[in-house]
Formats: sequence, structure tokens, C-alpha cells
Amino acid sequence: MLRKKISEIYIKIASFNRKKFINRKNRKILKNNEFTLISSNCTGAFIQNDLNLKFLTPTINLFFFANDFVKFAENLNFYLNENLEVVSTDKYKYPVGRIKDIEIHFMHYKSFEEAKEQWENRTKRINFDNIFIMMTYRDGCNEETIKRFEKLPYKNKVLFTNREFKQYPSTFYIKGFENQECVGHLYKYENILGKKYYDNFNYVKWFNNKK
Repeated sequence: MLRKKISEIYIKIASFNRKKFINRKNRKILKNNEFTLISSNCTGAFIQNDLNLKFLTPTINLFFFANDFVKFAENLNFYLNENLEVVSTDKYKYPVGRIKDIEIHFMHYKSFEEAKEQWENRTKRINFDNIFIMMTYRDGCNEETIKRFEKLPYKNKVLFTNREFKQYPSTFYIKGFENQECVGHLYKYENILGKKYYDNFNYVKWFNNKK
């Protein structure tokens, strides 16, 4: 009970510091604020929320298994123009959708209908002239997946890893998860000053240096 209370206080202080100092600073620095961030999981949504941006992407409050995400990014226009269908399964406690041969896990939605409505509405907002691709080494990701990610036809792409892959320029090593099989939750606080694990990557500079 005491540990839980301490944890709650820690998060409140970290959250306060983040909003007052980190997010405020990043919002002032950001110049490119009409980009579309295609993300494999919630990391992208957290970053956009920190920057107080409108979601110009359907990949919000969901995740893909690694190979499905790469397949999605490899054929973005194709999948975005296909119908999102429900997957009937009792395996998960949240709705799951399918577009042709890929699955999308809507773990933060109450119903498939809600997820589909948001997916379709946000798909219409995509800025195809200003696309960034973000992925995390988890959910079945392996080196073969990285090789495919590296070949994606986008100049602005990054794959967060828990160890160095110097042979793949699109990867970015985030320390703190070396003893785990995959990268952990990057939206968690790294310290009480409000820094989160994904802050180790300078995403504001990345967005501003649109290629």
C-alpha cells in the first residue's frame, strides 16, 4: 500500500514537471506541426499528445505485431484504401480489426465500431507529403523485421531498439531495456523530472528536419 502511494506521488510530480518544462519547451521548438506519424504502437500517440497536435494519422491507441506493421508500411496506400473488418475472437479483451492479411489491435477502444470510426476519420487527415514512420522493437520484432524496415521507401523512419544495431541506420538504441527481450514501454517516466524513455530520441529535431 505504501509503495503504491509513493508511486502515485512520483508520477504526479513527474507529470507536473513534464507539462511545465519539457512539453512547453518542445511545443515552442516544433516548427513542422502538420506531419503524419505512422506508429506501430502508442508511443506515437503519446508524443503527439505531448506536442498538443491534432492526430493526422489512424495509428492512435492501438498496436500492430511487428511483421504486420512493416507489411502495412510497405504498402501503405493499398491497406489504407481497403476496408477494416472485425476479427471475431475471444482471445483478447479489446476489439481487433483486420485489413486483408494484417491485424490491428485496438486495445484502448471499447468497441470495434468506435475503433473503425476513428480509423476511417483519421485516415482522411493523412498528409502524404509529410510522413514519418516510427516502430519499436517488440511484439515479435526480430532482425529480419529490422532488415525489412530498413528497406521501407521513407526517408523519415526510426526503429527503437534495446541494443545497438549499427549496421542499420534507421535504428535508435534506447538504454534501459538491455536485460529484456524487447523494448519496454517508452512512455514511462525515466526520472522524477518528467523525462520519459522516448525523450532519449530527439523527436522534435527529427520532425523539424523533414527531408
